[in-house]
Amino acid sequence: MGLFLFLTVLQALVAAALVGVVLMQRSEGGGLGIGGSPTGALGARGAADFLTRATKWLAVAFVALSIALAAVAVKTESSGSVSSTLDREVDAPAAADDLLADPLADPLADPAGGDPAETPASEDPLAE
Repeated sequence: MGLFLFLTVLQALVAAALVGVVLMQRSEGGGLGIGGSPTGALGARGAADFLTRATKWLAVAFVALSIALAAVAVKTESSGSVSSTLDREVDAPAAADDLLADPLADPLADPAGGDPAETPASEDPLAE
């Protein structure tokens, strides 16, 4: 777990540096490029070469850290057995525990209003 956390923090730092380096590069329209003297190591040409190389290496580090994080996550999350947290000893809920039932209705009462034992056989479609 410690290695995963370390790699995650390192990944975040590399990502932030990559975003910063990309934003500092001069785009076609001027962008957020670094100003300065046009000659020398930090001139427009020297800064562009440095930022291009830095972008390349930060991108390589970002991809490598992503692959390493995926490998570490697979190793730490794999387990040899499947565990079940279901309790199989629980009884089925009673009819009175029905949450969708009408709370004012009597579950034993006949919806027609009469006693089921007194219903004539001629009215019962299944009695035939």
